[in-house]
Amino acid sequence: MSAVREAIADAARAVTLPEGLAQLTATGYVPDAVTVPCFFPADYTVDYDRAMNRGLDKVELTCQILVGIADDRAAQRLLDNLLSGSGPASLKQAIEAARGAPGQPALGGAADDLHVTRLQGYRWYEHQGTTYLGGQLTINIIGEG
Repeated sequence: MSAVREAIADAARAVTLPEGLAQLTATGYVPDAVTVPCFFPADYTVDYDRAMNRGLDKVELTCQILVGIADDRAAQRLLDNLLSGSGPASLKQAIEAARGAPGQPALGGAADDLHVTRLQGYRWYEHQGTTYLGGQLTINIIGEG
């Protein structure tokens, strides 16, 4: 899972934020300190042995996106762009671009395929004592067990 989380973070870094905004900080691990805007895998579940002889595992990865709240409207506009289904700042679009060509493995070989399936939890979050606006993206990933 370490390679999968790192590859997801690498893919997320491909977003292009509106001019004048800081670049997205993306990490494959839950950070001690957040530099906004920030993306990281926060939680995952694994369904083992979906095919015989450890042939396939299915992972549901929940990723956290946090933005600063100095200006509530600007924060919501930025988060809306990041959580959009398409566009230059879309995390969904950037992450799904790492699926590879048809017949090729996803995430540079770390998985067979992936799909960003859900946005949830658009709300305030506290991380290490600081409040942020954020949301969660769910990514379904399949790969060899």
